[in-house]
Amino acid sequence: MIDLKIVNSALDIGSAMNSVNSPQCGAISIFIGTTREQFNGNKVKTLFYEAYESMALNEMKSITVLTRQKWPEVVNIAIHHRIGEVKVGEAGVVIAASSPHRKHAQEAVSFILERLKTTVPIFKKEQYEDGSGIWKANEECAWNSNNVSNC
Repeated sequence: MIDLKIVNSALDIGSAMNSVNSPQCGAISIFIGTTREQFNGNKVKTLFYEAYESMALNEMKSITVLTRQKWPEVVNIAIHHRIGEVKVGEAGVVIAASSPHRKHAQEAVSFILERLKTTVPIFKKEQYEDGSGIWKANEECAWNSNNVSNC
């Protein structure tokens, strides 16, 4: 099963975990990305995520296809991403995968995260305590002009 979501509310980590659970699997690997309070000496107040939702969901689906090609042992995959405001300590992304053995689930989650950061059109703005803010591009993303290797 594939479970893809982009939501404008708190992520339900238990729901992502439950969606990948299977009696044929002995492993569930999960990554939870949260908003950290500091970045390059700036105190972060909150993050704001925006997405081109239909394109983002299509790309997330493509990532699951690639993942299953690389790790056919992976049974279920969940990718849940939040948009809107995500305060310090709150989850902005949850990625989960299940497989009969841990190695495949762990490798799949790591792969999904890296692909998510490089290909899915979800953008974030860091809002700092001092009132300033900046739209951030992932260093890995294909559209980042500093990343010549993906251009």
